[in-house]
Amino acid sequence: MNIYAKRIESIRAMMRDNGWDAVVVSGSDPHSSEYVAERWHQVEWISGYNGEGDLVITASHAGLWTDSRYFIQAGKQLPGTGIELHKTRLPESVMIPAWLAETFKDKETAVIAVDGLCQAISAIDDIKSAFMATKVRIVDAPDMLDVLWIDRPAIPCSPVTIVSDAQTGRSRADKLAWLRQHLKSANCDAIMLSALDEIAWTLNVRGTDVAYNPVVMSYLIITHDDVQWFVRKSSGADDVSEKSFAELARSGIQILNYNAIDDALRQLMRDNRKLFIDPSSFNYSLYAELAPDRIVTGKSPVILEKSIKTAVEIEGMRKAHYIDGIAVTRFLHWLETSIHSGAVLSEWDGAVKLGEFRSTGEGYRGDSFETVSSWGEGAALPHYVTPNDGSTKIGNHGLFLCDSGGQYLFGTTDITRTVPLGPCTDLEKEDYTLVLKGHIDLAMAHFPDGTSGDQLDVLARQPLWRKHRFFGHGTGHGVGFYLNVHEGPQSIRQGFNRQPMLPGMITSNEPGVYREGMHGVRHENLVLCVDTGEEAFGRHWYRFETLTLCYFDTTPIIRELLDDDEIQWLNDYNELVYQKLSPALPDDVAAWLRNKTRAI
Repeated sequence: MNIYAKRIESIRAMMRDNGWDAVVVSGSDPHSSEYVAERWHQVEWISGYNGEGDLVITASHAGLWTDSRYFIQAGKQLPGTGIELHKTRLPESVMIPAWLAETFKDKETAVIAVDGLCQAISAIDDIKSAFMATKVRIVDAPDMLDVLWIDRPAIPCSPVTIVSDAQTGRSRADKLAWLRQHLKSANCDAIMLSALDEIAWTLNVRGTDVAYNPVVMSYLIITHDDVQWFVRKSSGADDVSEKSFAELARSGIQILNYNAIDDALRQLMRDNRKLFIDPSSFNYSLYAELAPDRIVTGKSPVILEKSIKTAVEIEGMRKAHYIDGIAVTRFLHWLETSIHSGAVLSEWDGAVKLGEFRSTGEGYRGDSFETVSSWGEGAALPHYVTPNDGSTKIGNHGLFLCDSGGQYLFGTTDITRTVPLGPCTDLEKEDYTLVLKGHIDLAMAHFPDGTSGDQLDVLARQPLWRKHRFFGHGTGHGVGFYLNVHEGPQSIRQGFNRQPMLPGMITSNEPGVYREGMHGVRHENLVLCVDTGEEAFGRHWYRFETLTLCYFDTTPIIRELLDDDEIQWLNDYNELVYQKLSPALPDDVAAWLRNKTRAI
């Protein structure tokens, strides 16, 4: 057995000792985060698989549930562990709750153990609901892996910084007043926020507790009279935090210990307070402290409010994309000229160099996610992890795909460019062109108010579908303002998210095609939903403004596959990129960019 198979057997021994029929291990943390600190890399510690997903372990089966973005990766990382891949988001997919119910349908009572800190209430409710014919008992075992994971990392603790009203265009006092209005309308005495980006947005604070996400491990309780912030910081911990805490205290924020949240919730219940929570982010362990008759559940109002950027945030995002565009353009120039001069470069070399270019930009605070630097078959993995050691050497032919982003004091970026590094096959050219065609068709969209992302999704997919090509990931996700690179509530994907696109929302536009063992293509810009100012047929009409500034290489394009209006959009966009960026680029890079952006 390899080390991961041994760890699974250790968990099974724990199950036998405690009388558990199954253990469900979440890929999340106590705040239902998508990206988590190292302490909560539990799925990876058990399985060796480092993508997104959840594990289920029974006496005779171990399974990983994940979606199509990670099928190839899981297929490479799971062999030898004894873990079976369960594919999600497919018509035939059986999700964890239904699988558990079917597996234990003959038991009088199935005993399912979870680390309730890392399971949202809604996830546990889904499991309970699936057991219709038989009974199920959920056992909450917080931090159950501590006895096995001897060197498990601690809960992170980084300096807390403040983002000013001038950066965000909205003060924390205004946000708190708005939330208190929500309390009145919900007839509640308090609201608790668990999601880290919601807390950071509300208090105008940032940190580095989670890699790539400028958030702080914390909980937030807001009542009509006070605000309590439960954070893993203490007085005098560092000068930066001390100044931040002092400013927050002047705003009436009480700074309390992160671990005091249980006592605070108990006190609210003793005081007979009615508490509003979002079951999709509130964890199951904390829920045990609450009296059901004192709880009001619903979607957090912060999710939608922070997705609609202020005028100040929008201008900041434009600035971030300008600075980021300079860095990415300089990187692509360096990459192409280096490869053509005969330099031997690895995918990792590319990721490091792009980071160097970004780091010189004004307001840069780090990457917004781990850079995907991939050539050849690596690019066929939508969420490829570029290895530090032994990464693939980049060839002087075919397509190079780079998905990356930056965190700046005034915005967050996310961009993917696929570029040719020499001769491309006819199939590479066709995939490249069809993905770009879908990207352009979505970018050009005009739509009436009330239109959701799942209604727009087909615009990006139709050019690919007509040629029987498919991609399994979403076409677009919301992006935060100097916050998480993935946020809701809007999305552009196949599904049933009926959240309308609203002016001020910033969303990615990223169709793709992936051919296992061969190549991958993705073209991604961020787009801002704006009001056209026109009314027709009794509806307001919206469109997208592209924020990202970086050329699309026209060399691999099969021109006959693009319509005249698509070619016009592409030429106009590339010309805009040149006009905006060239004055800030070195002369040789500007001349190179001029050639890259010539009209076709």
